[in-house]
Amino acid sequence: MKKYIIYIIILMIGLILGKVLFGYSAETNHKHNNEVSISQKWTCSMHPQIMQPEAGDCPICGMDLIPAEAGADGLSTNQFKLTKNAMAIANVQTTIIGNTSQNSDNTIQLSGKITENEEVNAVLVSYFSGRIERLHVNFTGENIKKGQLLATIYSPELVKAQQELLTTFALKETQPELHKAVRNKLKLWKLSENQINQILKTKKIRENFPIYANTSGTVSKKLVEQGDYVKQGQPLLKLINLKTVWANFDVYENQISNFKVGQPITITTNSYPNEVFTSKISFIDPVLNPQTRTVTIRAILTNKKKLFKPEMFVLGKIDKELKNLKKKIIIPASAILWTGKRSIVYIKSDTNNPVFEMKEIVLGEKLGENYEVKTGLQLGDEIVTNGVFTIDASAQLQGKKSMMNHQKMISEQFDVNEKFTSQLQKVYNTYINLKDNLVKTDFNLSKKSALNFQKALKEIDAKLLVNNNAHKQWIMFFNTLKLSSNAILNSKNIKEQRKHFKELSEHFISTVQSFGINEISYKQYCPMADNDKGAFWLSKEKQILNPYFGDMMLKCGEVKQIINNK
Repeated sequence: MKKYIIYIIILMIGLILGKVLFGYSAETNHKHNNEVSISQKWTCSMHPQIMQPEAGDCPICGMDLIPAEAGADGLSTNQFKLTKNAMAIANVQTTIIGNTSQNSDNTIQLSGKITENEEVNAVLVSYFSGRIERLHVNFTGENIKKGQLLATIYSPELVKAQQELLTTFALKETQPELHKAVRNKLKLWKLSENQINQILKTKKIRENFPIYANTSGTVSKKLVEQGDYVKQGQPLLKLINLKTVWANFDVYENQISNFKVGQPITITTNSYPNEVFTSKISFIDPVLNPQTRTVTIRAILTNKKKLFKPEMFVLGKIDKELKNLKKKIIIPASAILWTGKRSIVYIKSDTNNPVFEMKEIVLGEKLGENYEVKTGLQLGDEIVTNGVFTIDASAQLQGKKSMMNHQKMISEQFDVNEKFTSQLQKVYNTYINLKDNLVKTDFNLSKKSALNFQKALKEIDAKLLVNNNAHKQWIMFFNTLKLSSNAILNSKNIKEQRKHFKELSEHFISTVQSFGINEISYKQYCPMADNDKGAFWLSKEKQILNPYFGDMMLKCGEVKQIINNK
């Protein structure tokens, strides 16, 4: 009996100890799991600005949310970590910086347009006074050949001169010099020897005389109409000869040293995308344009097939002979984010882990699709070359230094007079019109809006900026906005227009932030635009109407900043 009592006591002690030990452990684990569950946040790998307390779907794109990355110990103030899953989905790519000979295409790309060759232009004039009885040129654009009849003119002076010719001819034997003088006067009026001899032979005075073209060309402007009275030497027609044309390109002042007369240049145009035309630089303008801070360089193109039309946009490429190649640091344009005056990149701080950090850099010359870096990077740095906007969004989300965080990085603001602000407001209105037409996915209206944007841009008077820094900043914005809007004008489809609208918006947002307009504007952002690289735009309303997708993803995006610098 005592034996069973001892067994029962031992069993009860074991049960009590087990409950104390294992029950406490289970309770601890339960509490720990609850704490983890409470502290765990969920985010979208494509939209890192989304943070939810529990798993589910992304409210923007509908993708499954993933656990947000916990804080990484040992990182510096401006470093941050990205999840491997987000890295893969956003297709983040990095490149280790080498020197120029390894990663530069070593070319300079220029935008320009075709103009007539002024050296072969001509003006056809009347060599005597009179009334145009018949004009044989009907329209602008008509081709004229040398010797072609242009007009028939009644000239009282010429009638009188013919009478003098017949009179002096009768006195030729006694006064030969007088007769010779009258003949020379008629020759100055471009009457030929045959015409003069015909008058003497028939002894008839002609009232109407023909005017013939002394050169060939295309009529660019009619300066008279039938029935007009013209004076001696008065222009009748302007002719252009399109057998050769000029290709004029604008070159920034910091690039002038890269060009010289005789340098080869290759030229392409959207009208003939499969053809490449070669020429040489024939002229470099000795005067700098004070408005755009550019110099015009020129190449002459043969145009026997009449492929080139005046005002046609062209693209020029020139091979650049670089010096000190090993000292150059070259990075692709896709790695750079622009914020007004500043240029930034993201470097991968840890070669083994997805740890990144923003770096501010100073850019040098543009070399094809690459840029020279003067300061801020060194050989061997690993930089982000694809998915830069995703990296920047993650930096902002984690409270790190980023381009989109305007509290940490903002364009310099200038005080300008009301007239300049009003002029910039007109440009802003044309930009909004362009944005609205892209929302509608209307290619033709978007092209028209880009043209209106350019016209409004050219009407801005830079002389209104008395602050030297403001003037320099505006010239930089003006040139980039001009190139971006040109690219939209030359786009072949709506997809290309939207791609260049991203570039236009990046620079125009900085312009508005620096100089201000007369109303509140909303800086909006879509992380899925441009193949998930992300893109900004400006809007007059808070409501999201996405210009990069239109009806396909009309509501994709969010307001990133309210710009109110009235």
